[in-house]
Amino acid sequence: MAGHSKWANIKRQKARVDAVKGKVFAKVSRAIIVAARTGGADPAGNFQLRTAIDAAKAAGVPNDNIDRAIAKGSGQLDDGNRLEAIRYEGYGPGGVAVLIEALTDNRNRTAADLRAAFSKNGGNLGETGCVGWMFELKGVVVVAPDASPLDEEALLEAALEGGAEFYELTQIDAGLDGAEVFCAPNDLETLSDTLKMQGYQLHQVETRWIPSNTIEVVDPSQGRSLLKMFDALEDLDDVQSVTANFEMAEELMAASLA
Repeated sequence: MAGHSKWANIKRQKARVDAVKGKVFAKVSRAIIVAARTGGADPAGNFQLRTAIDAAKAAGVPNDNIDRAIAKGSGQLDDGNRLEAIRYEGYGPGGVAVLIEALTDNRNRTAADLRAAFSKNGGNLGETGCVGWMFELKGVVVVAPDASPLDEEALLEAALEGGAEFYELTQIDAGLDGAEVFCAPNDLETLSDTLKMQGYQLHQVETRWIPSNTIEVVDPSQGRSLLKMFDALEDLDDVQSVTANFEMAEELMAASLA
């Protein structure tokens, strides 16, 4: 929708405004730990770990931190903390559906922290399944153009070769337009490798929850309340990602972030 931002774009804009590098370091390090624990310490044979390492490097995490996270995950450094991945669901102001992915060593602490972040900002933490049916997990490769504009026909051909289902044009950064290419989660490695071999610059590779329907936020106070709630959720150490099913006009987005 022209002039509107979906949640993925809103997240990118928030990240540029927030610029909380310390928080980013902690979250990507935890993702590396879990990836190494589940798939082994060798990035060559562990796509999840390769993706987490790429995200860490893009965030400026030092190599020593990355190596230490891999060692923790693979059992070479045992700090006694066993992280598990848990999905939480709830509602924000105006009935906006919210999906949260967390890594925690204490379920009770995480649930209590999330419940407080929701309730203090006009939302509520729900039961498992209350909004999950509104989202579908997809693999996403964000493609950034080189010096020349993106050739959509060539991108579509390469994307289909890699198992893509569809793509959408998007604004990656101020003045930088690109595309998000979507696939089934199990096809993400094939798709990213194919696009890379075709010479595309991959800005981001991830799995993402995609809402089946969206709510347009038009009220400025609701927009501010939503973004305040998401700030509170993302400030929690255990929270890895937050996804929501709302979009808002660019002008309202800018005003809400001001």
